[in-house]
Amino acid sequence: MQRLAIGIDLGGTQVRAALVDERGTIVARVEDRTEAMAGPERVLSQMRRLVDRLFSNADPSSVVAVGVSAPGPTDTAAGVASDIPTLSGFADFPLKAEAQKLFPFPVSLENDGIAAAIGEWQFGAGKGLDNLVYVTVSTGIGGGVISDGRVVRGRKGMAGHVGHMSMVPNGALCPCGNKGCFEAYGSGTAFQLRARMQALECSDTTLGRDGSAIEGHSIFTAARNGDCLASRLIDEEAEILGRGFTSLIHIFSPDVVVMGGGLSHEFDRLQPGIQNYITTWAMPAFRDVEVRRAALGQNSGLIGAAAVAFLAEAAP
Repeated sequence: MQRLAIGIDLGGTQVRAALVDERGTIVARVEDRTEAMAGPERVLSQMRRLVDRLFSNADPSSVVAVGVSAPGPTDTAAGVASDIPTLSGFADFPLKAEAQKLFPFPVSLENDGIAAAIGEWQFGAGKGLDNLVYVTVSTGIGGGVISDGRVVRGRKGMAGHVGHMSMVPNGALCPCGNKGCFEAYGSGTAFQLRARMQALECSDTTLGRDGSAIEGHSIFTAARNGDCLASRLIDEEAEILGRGFTSLIHIFSPDVVVMGGGLSHEFDRLQPGIQNYITTWAMPAFRDVEVRRAALGQNSGLIGAAAVAFLAEAAP
């Protein structure tokens, strides 16, 4: 009989669940908008309802384990959500124990960036490699690291918060409360904020002129239609990402950097600028490190969480 794991990817915007086999193939997948401000009980109920929907497509007896991918900081060693800024009430919350009450299968908990890195390493853009850095560039910036063929989890399982490297002393305020973080400059949120501010000061741009909101996709669309400000904004974003990726390359010496998250949908436009920054500013021995798009897309964390569940289930 086919063995399946349930992967649950809990995010501040979406909560997703999938049935995943041991080859990393998604058998069934469902999602819902996270009731992020409603508190842990409501969010856990969402997770349970999503899994119930999955079972309309598969035999529950084939499931052997559940893996939950959650935003950080989450102390996965203790199973406790330390303080998740995007989810109300998830401070010092025993997420693993409470999730275990929902399911008759063993539950594993992993930080979302690490789970996505595992997914891409085992089944995606980093398959067959021993060293990779995964960076998700979306509302915020997160990540995970595989080094010498092993997952880097660090103290409390909280390694890989790459969005909170300091890039500009006393710079822009980051959602984490610090100033000058990589996330405060390179995230999709920061990219959109720069576009909105610069569009107000630029008479020669189509951005926002029809009254529509200036979002990431509209900036790329405007650039494709010849808007010079939009093109400059994208080039600036690529340079910022290149700067952050170069620091990560120097620290971890990966075979590849894998980029996921919402902005990776425009990877083909961003990649040349990112790679050019690395080629120009990385130390010579590191300049050949390739930046790749995440092969699993939005499913990196789901598949990674399921892979963690399979490994935990198989452990003695």
